[in-house]
Amino acid sequence: MPNTRISRDSLLGRVRTALRRSPVVALLGPRQCGKTTLARQLADAADTEFIDLESPAGQRRLEHPVSALEPLRGMVVIDEAQLRPELFPALRVLADRPETPARFLLLGSASPDLIKGVSESLAGRVAFVDMSGFDLSEVGEKEQRLLWLRGGFPRSFLAEDDAGSFAWREDFARTFLERDIRMFGVNVPPDTLRRLWTMVAHYHGQIWNSSEVGRSLGEAHTTIKRHLDILSGAMMVRQLQPWFENLGKRQVKSPKVYVRDSGLLHALAGLSTQRAVEESPRLGASWEGFVVEEVVRLAGDRNAYFWGTQAGAELDVLLLLGGKRYGVEVKYGDAPGVTKSMRIALADLKLEHLWVVYPGKESFPLERRVDLVSLAELREAISGMLKR
Repeated sequence: MPNTRISRDSLLGRVRTALRRSPVVALLGPRQCGKTTLARQLADAADTEFIDLESPAGQRRLEHPVSALEPLRGMVVIDEAQLRPELFPALRVLADRPETPARFLLLGSASPDLIKGVSESLAGRVAFVDMSGFDLSEVGEKEQRLLWLRGGFPRSFLAEDDAGSFAWREDFARTFLERDIRMFGVNVPPDTLRRLWTMVAHYHGQIWNSSEVGRSLGEAHTTIKRHLDILSGAMMVRQLQPWFENLGKRQVKSPKVYVRDSGLLHALAGLSTQRAVEESPRLGASWEGFVVEEVVRLAGDRNAYFWGTQAGAELDVLLLLGGKRYGVEVKYGDAPGVTKSMRIALADLKLEHLWVVYPGKESFPLERRVDLVSLAELREAISGMLKR
Protein backbone atom coordinates (compact mmCIF):
# COMPACT_ATOMS: atom_id res chain seq x y z
CA MET A 1 0.00 0.00 0.00
CA PRO A 2 1.43 3.44 -0.94
CA ASN A 3 2.06 6.26 1.50
CA THR A 4 -1.34 7.60 2.61
CA ARG A 5 0.04 11.09 3.29
CA ILE A 6 0.60 12.54 -0.15
CA SER A 7 1.52 16.20 -0.40
CA ARG A 8 -0.13 18.35 -3.06
CA ASP A 9 1.94 21.46 -2.34
CA SER A 10 2.12 22.66 -5.95
CA LEU A 11 -1.66 22.56 -6.34
CA LEU A 12 -2.15 24.21 -2.94
CA GLY A 13 0.23 26.96 -4.03
CA ARG A 14 -1.73 27.59 -7.23
CA VAL A 15 -5.01 27.90 -5.30
CA ARG A 16 -3.47 30.23 -2.70
CA THR A 17 -2.05 32.46 -5.45
CA ALA A 18 -5.43 32.55 -7.19
CA LEU A 19 -7.19 33.49 -3.93
CA ARG A 20 -4.77 36.39 -3.40
CA ARG A 21 -5.42 37.72 -6.89
CA SER A 22 -9.17 37.15 -7.29
CA PRO A 23 -12.18 37.43 -4.95
CA VAL A 24 -13.65 34.22 -6.40
CA VAL A 25 -11.73 31.05 -7.34
CA ALA A 26 -13.33 28.05 -9.03
CA LEU A 27 -11.50 24.77 -8.33
CA LEU A 28 -12.73 22.40 -11.03
CA GLY A 29 -12.18 18.68 -11.38
CA PRO A 30 -13.94 15.32 -11.63
CA ARG A 31 -15.73 13.95 -8.60
CA GLN A 32 -13.59 12.10 -6.07
CA CYS A 33 -10.33 13.73 -7.21
CA GLY A 34 -9.73 15.35 -3.79
CA LYS A 35 -11.17 18.87 -4.10
CA THR A 36 -12.79 18.89 -0.66
CA THR A 37 -9.69 17.43 1.00
CA LEU A 38 -7.56 20.14 -0.60
CA ALA A 39 -9.98 22.86 0.55
CA ARG A 40 -9.80 21.56 4.12
CA GLN A 41 -6.01 21.74 3.97
CA LEU A 42 -6.34 25.38 2.96
CA ALA A 43 -8.80 25.92 5.81
CA ASP A 44 -6.24 24.81 8.39
CA ALA A 45 -4.40 28.09 7.90
CA ALA A 46 -7.37 30.43 7.49
CA ASP A 47 -10.68 31.52 8.98
CA THR A 48 -12.97 29.38 6.83
CA GLU A 49 -16.68 28.68 6.43
CA PHE A 50 -17.78 25.49 4.61
CA ILE A 51 -21.12 25.21 2.81
CA ASP A 52 -21.97 21.90 1.09
CA LEU A 53 -24.73 22.26 -1.50
CA GLU A 54 -25.31 18.49 -1.62
CA SER A 55 -26.67 18.65 1.94
CA PRO A 56 -30.21 19.90 2.66
CA ALA A 57 -28.80 22.25 5.33
CA GLY A 58 -26.41 23.83 2.83
CA GLN A 59 -29.18 24.31 0.28
CA ARG A 60 -31.50 25.93 2.84
CA ARG A 61 -28.71 28.20 4.03
CA LEU A 62 -28.24 29.67 0.55
CA GLU A 63 -31.90 30.15 -0.34
CA HIS A 64 -31.15 33.88 -0.03
CA PRO A 65 -27.45 33.90 -0.97
CA VAL A 66 -26.62 37.62 -0.61
CA SER A 67 -28.03 37.95 2.93
CA ALA A 68 -26.49 34.59 3.94
CA LEU A 69 -23.00 35.29 2.59
CA GLU A 70 -22.63 39.03 3.17
CA PRO A 71 -21.71 38.81 6.90
CA LEU A 72 -19.01 36.18 6.33
CA ARG A 73 -15.31 37.02 6.46
CA GLY A 74 -12.15 35.14 5.57
CA MET A 75 -12.46 32.22 3.14
CA VAL A 76 -15.86 30.79 2.21
CA VAL A 77 -15.83 27.34 0.59
CA ILE A 78 -18.93 26.39 -1.40
CA ASP A 79 -18.85 22.69 -2.34
CA GLU A 80 -20.73 21.28 -5.36
CA ALA A 81 -21.31 24.81 -6.66
CA GLN A 82 -22.67 23.51 -9.98
CA LEU A 83 -25.91 22.60 -8.17
CA ARG A 84 -26.86 26.27 -7.69
CA PRO A 85 -26.05 28.28 -10.85
CA GLU A 86 -28.30 31.11 -9.58
CA LEU A 87 -25.65 31.70 -6.92
CA PHE A 88 -23.19 33.28 -9.35
CA PRO A 89 -24.92 36.66 -9.87
CA ALA A 90 -25.06 37.03 -6.07
CA LEU A 91 -21.35 36.35 -5.84
CA ARG A 92 -20.73 39.15 -8.32
CA VAL A 93 -22.38 41.60 -5.94
CA LEU A 94 -20.33 40.32 -3.00
CA ALA A 95 -17.07 40.29 -4.98
CA ASP A 96 -17.49 43.98 -5.85
CA ARG A 97 -17.63 45.16 -2.22
CA PRO A 98 -14.86 47.54 -1.10
CA GLU A 99 -11.79 45.76 0.29
CA THR A 100 -13.42 42.35 -0.48
CA PRO A 101 -13.75 41.12 3.15
CA ALA A 102 -14.27 37.51 1.99
CA ARG A 103 -12.72 35.22 -0.61
CA PHE A 104 -14.97 32.58 -2.17
CA LEU A 105 -13.63 29.17 -3.20
CA LEU A 106 -16.09 27.28 -5.40
CA LEU A 107 -15.62 23.53 -5.67
CA GLY A 108 -17.33 21.81 -8.54
CA SER A 109 -17.26 19.27 -11.28
CA ALA A 110 -16.25 20.69 -14.62
CA SER A 111 -19.82 20.83 -15.91
CA PRO A 112 -20.69 23.05 -18.88
CA ASP A 113 -23.31 24.91 -16.82
CA LEU A 114 -20.85 25.72 -14.04
CA ILE A 115 -18.13 27.01 -16.37
CA LYS A 116 -20.60 29.01 -18.45
CA GLY A 117 -22.39 30.44 -15.42
CA VAL A 118 -19.21 31.44 -13.62
CA SER A 119 -17.62 32.88 -16.75
CA GLU A 120 -20.66 34.98 -17.66
CA SER A 121 -21.65 36.18 -14.19
CA LEU A 122 -18.18 36.66 -12.70
CA ALA A 123 -16.13 37.85 -15.65
CA GLY A 124 -13.05 39.68 -14.41
CA ARG A 125 -13.65 38.51 -10.82
CA VAL A 126 -12.93 34.78 -11.00
CA ALA A 127 -9.83 32.63 -11.44
CA PHE A 128 -10.05 29.01 -12.56
CA VAL A 129 -7.83 26.23 -11.23
CA ASP A 130 -8.15 22.80 -12.84
CA MET A 131 -7.55 19.74 -10.69
CA SER A 132 -7.24 16.02 -11.36
CA GLY A 133 -6.07 13.04 -9.36
CA PHE A 134 -2.50 12.47 -8.20
CA ASP A 135 0.34 12.93 -10.68
CA LEU A 136 3.87 11.55 -10.70
CA SER A 137 5.40 14.55 -8.94
CA GLU A 138 3.01 13.98 -6.00
CA VAL A 139 3.36 10.22 -5.55
CA GLY A 140 7.07 9.95 -6.43
CA GLU A 141 8.96 8.12 -9.18
CA LYS A 142 9.09 4.89 -7.13
CA GLU A 143 5.30 4.63 -7.40
CA GLN A 144 5.18 5.20 -11.18
CA ARG A 145 3.93 1.72 -12.10
CA LEU A 146 1.31 1.74 -9.36
CA LEU A 147 0.06 5.16 -10.51
CA TRP A 148 -0.05 3.92 -14.09
CA LEU A 149 -2.03 0.79 -13.09
CA ARG A 150 -4.48 2.35 -10.64
CA GLY A 151 -4.72 5.92 -11.93
CA GLY A 152 -4.68 9.09 -9.87
CA PHE A 153 -8.04 9.09 -8.08
CA PRO A 154 -7.02 9.07 -4.38
CA ARG A 155 -9.27 6.21 -3.27
CA SER A 156 -8.13 4.06 -6.17
CA PHE A 157 -4.43 4.81 -5.78
CA LEU A 158 -4.46 4.45 -1.98
CA ALA A 159 -6.53 1.23 -1.87
CA GLU A 160 -5.26 -1.67 0.24
CA ASP A 161 -4.70 -3.90 -2.80
CA ASP A 162 -5.22 -4.07 -6.56
CA ALA A 163 -8.55 -5.87 -6.20
CA GLY A 164 -9.95 -3.13 -3.96
CA SER A 165 -8.68 -0.44 -6.30
CA PHE A 166 -10.22 -2.13 -9.34
CA ALA A 167 -13.57 -2.56 -7.58
CA TRP A 168 -13.58 1.14 -6.62
CA ARG A 169 -12.96 2.19 -10.22
CA GLU A 170 -15.74 -0.04 -11.53
CA ASP A 171 -18.14 1.46 -8.98
CA PHE A 172 -16.96 4.98 -9.84
CA ALA A 173 -17.64 4.46 -13.55
CA ARG A 174 -21.13 3.15 -12.84
CA THR A 175 -21.99 6.01 -10.44
CA PHE A 176 -20.62 8.60 -12.85
CA LEU A 177 -22.74 7.33 -15.73
CA GLU A 178 -25.93 6.69 -13.75
CA ARG A 179 -25.93 9.71 -11.42
CA ASP A 180 -23.15 12.25 -11.78
CA ILE A 181 -23.59 12.96 -15.48
CA ARG A 182 -27.27 13.86 -14.87
CA MET A 183 -26.13 16.58 -12.45
CA PHE A 184 -24.58 18.30 -15.47
CA GLY A 185 -28.04 18.65 -17.01
CA VAL A 186 -27.25 15.89 -19.53
CA ASN A 187 -30.17 13.60 -20.33
CA VAL A 188 -28.33 10.83 -22.15
CA PRO A 189 -29.11 7.21 -21.20
CA PRO A 190 -26.27 5.71 -19.11
CA ASP A 191 -25.97 2.70 -21.45
CA THR A 192 -25.40 5.03 -24.40
CA LEU A 193 -22.56 6.86 -22.68
CA ARG A 194 -21.06 3.61 -21.39
CA ARG A 195 -20.92 2.21 -24.94
CA LEU A 196 -19.23 5.39 -26.12
CA TRP A 197 -16.80 5.45 -23.17
CA THR A 198 -15.90 1.82 -23.89
CA MET A 199 -15.38 2.74 -27.53
CA VAL A 200 -13.06 5.57 -26.50
CA ALA A 201 -11.08 3.00 -24.48
CA HIS A 202 -10.84 0.92 -27.65
CA TYR A 203 -9.67 3.96 -29.66
CA HIS A 204 -7.37 5.15 -26.83
CA GLY A 205 -4.28 6.71 -28.42
CA GLN A 206 -5.78 6.69 -31.93
CA ILE A 207 -7.19 9.33 -34.26
CA TRP A 208 -10.92 9.75 -33.60
CA ASN A 209 -13.39 9.18 -36.42
CA SER A 210 -16.93 10.15 -35.34
CA SER A 211 -18.50 8.74 -38.50
CA GLU A 212 -16.86 5.34 -38.06
CA VAL A 213 -17.78 5.18 -34.37
CA GLY A 214 -21.30 6.33 -35.19
CA ARG A 215 -21.76 3.46 -37.64
CA SER A 216 -20.53 1.00 -34.99
CA LEU A 217 -22.95 2.35 -32.39
CA GLY A 218 -25.86 3.09 -34.73
CA GLU A 219 -25.74 6.85 -34.05
CA ALA A 220 -25.28 9.94 -36.22
CA HIS A 221 -21.74 11.34 -36.22
CA THR A 222 -23.07 14.64 -34.83
CA THR A 223 -24.58 12.78 -31.86
CA ILE A 224 -21.28 10.95 -31.27
CA LYS A 225 -19.40 14.25 -31.35
CA ARG A 226 -21.82 15.81 -28.84
CA HIS A 227 -21.56 12.85 -26.45
CA LEU A 228 -17.76 12.81 -26.73
CA ASP A 229 -17.74 16.50 -25.81
CA ILE A 230 -19.83 15.65 -22.72
CA LEU A 231 -17.23 13.12 -21.55
CA SER A 232 -14.44 15.58 -22.34
CA GLY A 233 -16.15 18.38 -20.43
CA ALA A 234 -16.51 16.07 -17.43
CA MET A 235 -12.71 15.51 -17.57
CA MET A 236 -13.11 11.79 -18.27
CA VAL A 237 -11.81 11.92 -21.85
CA ARG A 238 -9.06 14.00 -23.44
CA GLN A 239 -9.25 15.11 -27.06
CA LEU A 240 -5.69 16.04 -28.00
CA GLN A 241 -6.15 18.53 -30.81
CA PRO A 242 -4.17 18.32 -34.06
CA TRP A 243 -1.56 20.86 -35.12
CA PHE A 244 -1.48 21.73 -38.79
CA GLU A 245 0.19 24.42 -40.88
CA ASN A 246 1.21 25.03 -44.47
CA LEU A 247 3.90 22.39 -45.00
CA GLY A 248 2.96 21.26 -48.48
CA LYS A 249 1.74 17.98 -47.01
CA ARG A 250 -1.68 16.58 -46.22
CA GLN A 251 -1.95 16.63 -42.44
CA VAL A 252 -4.31 14.97 -40.00
CA LYS A 253 -7.02 17.35 -38.79
CA SER A 254 -8.89 15.11 -36.36
CA PRO A 255 -8.01 14.79 -32.66
CA LYS A 256 -6.52 11.84 -30.86
CA VAL A 257 -8.61 10.55 -27.96
CA TYR A 258 -7.56 9.19 -24.56
CA VAL A 259 -9.29 8.05 -21.39
CA ARG A 260 -7.66 10.62 -19.12
CA ASP A 261 -7.19 8.43 -16.05
CA SER A 262 -5.12 5.32 -16.76
CA GLY A 263 -6.84 3.45 -13.93
CA LEU A 264 -10.27 4.02 -15.48
CA LEU A 265 -8.89 2.92 -18.86
CA HIS A 266 -7.76 -0.34 -17.29
CA ALA A 267 -11.11 -0.81 -15.55
CA LEU A 268 -12.99 -0.28 -18.83
CA ALA A 269 -10.66 -2.81 -20.49
CA GLY A 270 -10.95 -5.33 -17.63
CA LEU A 271 -7.23 -5.13 -16.73
CA SER A 272 -7.02 -5.42 -12.94
CA THR A 273 -3.29 -6.14 -12.39
CA GLN A 274 0.04 -4.89 -13.72
CA ARG A 275 0.65 -8.31 -15.26
CA ALA A 276 -2.68 -8.10 -17.11
CA VAL A 277 -1.71 -4.67 -18.46
CA GLU A 278 1.72 -5.89 -19.58
CA GLU A 279 0.26 -8.93 -21.33
CA SER A 280 -2.45 -6.89 -23.07
CA PRO A 281 -2.21 -5.83 -26.73
CA ARG A 282 -3.13 -2.36 -25.42
CA LEU A 283 0.10 -2.05 -23.42
CA GLY A 284 1.72 0.53 -25.71
CA ALA A 285 -1.42 2.64 -26.00
CA SER A 286 -1.93 2.54 -22.23
CA TRP A 287 1.63 3.74 -21.57
CA GLU A 288 1.25 6.46 -24.21
CA GLY A 289 -1.94 7.78 -22.62
CA PHE A 290 -0.37 7.79 -19.16
CA VAL A 291 2.61 9.84 -20.40
CA VAL A 292 0.50 12.18 -22.55
CA GLU A 293 -1.77 13.02 -19.61
CA GLU A 294 1.20 13.79 -17.36
CA VAL A 295 2.75 16.02 -20.04
CA VAL A 296 -0.41 17.91 -21.00
CA ARG A 297 -1.46 18.52 -17.38
CA LEU A 298 1.97 19.98 -16.71
CA ALA A 299 2.39 22.06 -19.87
CA GLY A 300 -1.26 23.14 -20.24
CA ASP A 301 -3.91 22.33 -22.85
CA ARG A 302 -3.13 25.42 -24.92
CA ASN A 303 0.53 24.43 -25.27
CA ALA A 304 0.09 20.79 -26.34
CA TYR A 305 -0.99 19.25 -29.66
CA PHE A 306 -0.63 16.07 -31.66
CA TRP A 307 0.75 16.13 -35.21
CA GLY A 308 0.47 13.69 -38.08
CA THR A 309 0.50 13.48 -41.88
CA GLN A 310 -1.62 11.39 -44.19
CA ALA A 311 1.63 9.69 -45.28
CA GLY A 312 2.09 8.28 -41.77
CA ALA A 313 4.58 10.59 -40.06
CA GLU A 314 3.43 11.41 -36.54
CA LEU A 315 4.44 13.09 -33.30
CA ASP A 316 2.65 12.11 -30.09
CA VAL A 317 2.89 15.57 -28.47
CA LEU A 318 4.01 18.91 -29.90
CA LEU A 319 4.76 21.40 -27.11
CA LEU A 320 4.86 25.17 -27.62
CA LEU A 321 6.97 26.57 -24.78
CA GLY A 322 8.68 29.95 -24.60
CA GLY A 323 8.16 30.60 -28.30
CA LYS A 324 9.91 27.35 -29.27
CA ARG A 325 8.69 23.93 -30.37
CA TYR A 326 9.50 20.68 -28.62
CA GLY A 327 8.46 17.14 -29.42
CA VAL A 328 7.52 14.19 -27.20
CA GLU A 329 7.39 10.68 -28.60
CA VAL A 330 6.22 7.85 -26.32
CA LYS A 331 7.63 4.34 -26.69
CA TYR A 332 7.26 1.22 -24.57
CA GLY A 333 10.48 -0.78 -24.73
CA ASP A 334 13.89 -1.16 -23.13
CA ALA A 335 15.89 0.67 -25.81
CA PRO A 336 13.79 2.52 -28.38
CA GLY A 337 15.72 4.24 -31.15
CA VAL A 338 15.21 7.18 -33.50
CA THR A 339 12.68 6.45 -36.26
CA LYS A 340 12.11 7.95 -39.70
CA SER A 341 8.90 9.52 -38.39
CA MET A 342 10.83 11.32 -35.63
CA ARG A 343 13.32 12.74 -38.13
CA ILE A 344 10.47 14.00 -40.34
CA ALA A 345 8.86 15.72 -37.33
CA LEU A 346 12.19 17.30 -36.34
CA ALA A 347 12.65 18.72 -39.84
CA ASP A 348 9.08 19.68 -40.81
CA LEU A 349 8.12 21.22 -37.45
CA LYS A 350 11.58 22.73 -36.82
CA LEU A 351 11.72 21.25 -33.34
CA GLU A 352 14.17 22.66 -30.82
CA HIS A 353 14.43 19.23 -29.18
CA LEU A 354 12.72 15.85 -29.18
CA TRP A 355 12.31 13.61 -26.13
CA VAL A 356 11.60 9.91 -26.47
CA VAL A 357 9.90 8.74 -23.24
CA TYR A 358 10.18 5.11 -22.13
CA PRO A 359 9.41 3.25 -18.85
CA GLY A 360 13.07 3.04 -17.78
CA LYS A 361 14.94 5.29 -15.37
CA GLU A 362 18.12 6.20 -17.25
CA SER A 363 18.30 9.14 -19.65
CA PHE A 364 20.85 9.67 -22.43
CA PRO A 365 21.20 11.22 -25.93
CA LEU A 366 20.19 9.16 -28.96
CA GLU A 367 21.51 11.67 -31.47
CA ARG A 368 21.69 15.43 -31.89
CA ARG A 369 18.50 17.09 -30.53
CA VAL A 370 17.02 13.72 -29.50
CA ASP A 371 17.19 12.29 -25.97
CA LEU A 372 15.84 9.08 -24.48
CA VAL A 373 14.37 10.04 -21.09
CA SER A 374 12.36 8.71 -18.18
CA LEU A 375 8.99 10.26 -17.46
CA ALA A 376 10.34 11.89 -14.29
CA GLU A 377 13.25 13.43 -16.27
CA LEU A 378 10.83 14.76 -18.90
CA ARG A 379 8.64 16.35 -16.23
CA GLU A 380 11.70 18.02 -14.76
CA ALA A 381 12.77 19.40 -18.14
CA ILE A 382 9.31 20.80 -18.93
CA SER A 383 8.96 22.30 -15.43
CA GLY A 384 12.31 24.04 -15.85
CA MET A 385 11.21 25.66 -19.11
CA LEU A 386 7.88 26.76 -17.63
CA LYS A 387 9.73 28.60 -14.83
CA ARG A 388 11.88 30.63 -17.22
